[in-house]
Amino acid sequence: MSTADDATLQALAHELGARLLACGQTLATAESCTGGWIGKVLTDLPGSSAWFGWGAISYANTAKTALLGVPPALIERHGAVSREVVEAMATGALMASGADHALAVSGVAGPAGGTPEKPVGTVWFAWQARGEAQACSACRRLPGDREAVRRETVRHALAQLLERLDARGRSA
Repeated sequence: MSTADDATLQALAHELGARLLACGQTLATAESCTGGWIGKVLTDLPGSSAWFGWGAISYANTAKTALLGVPPALIERHGAVSREVVEAMATGALMASGADHALAVSGVAGPAGGTPEKPVGTVWFAWQARGEAQACSACRRLPGDREAVRRETVRHALAQLLERLDARGRSA
């Protein structure tokens, strides 16, 4: 798998912004391992405030709790890099922001911090739309160094949100 370049990330952000703007919807983000990179890619676009107004960088577990309402017991039981926590992050972002869609990411970008159960490159993603009872989530094991893992996390999060919007549009 090749690492997504800046032009790829910009193209995904542009397509996402156009799609959200066309249907009058908004997006919120909750980022851990990407440290705000998703929000940066989105706000690089002029006019993005029309569809993106809220992003939380919740790198520390205490931030996940304070900003997004993730229960400390959930983090303690499953770890910050888990389906349970990333889904709670997405739900928290949706509730706190009032947005129509939320995406959340939490992972081990490296070079340290990995375990046999969650090696470096393990990233959990979650996406949730207003009105959905629960977030949809997925785990990926991404190759490469810290930069490559984080960059691919941004690309995958945006690409999958676009796919979800497409699927919702087809079922509407």
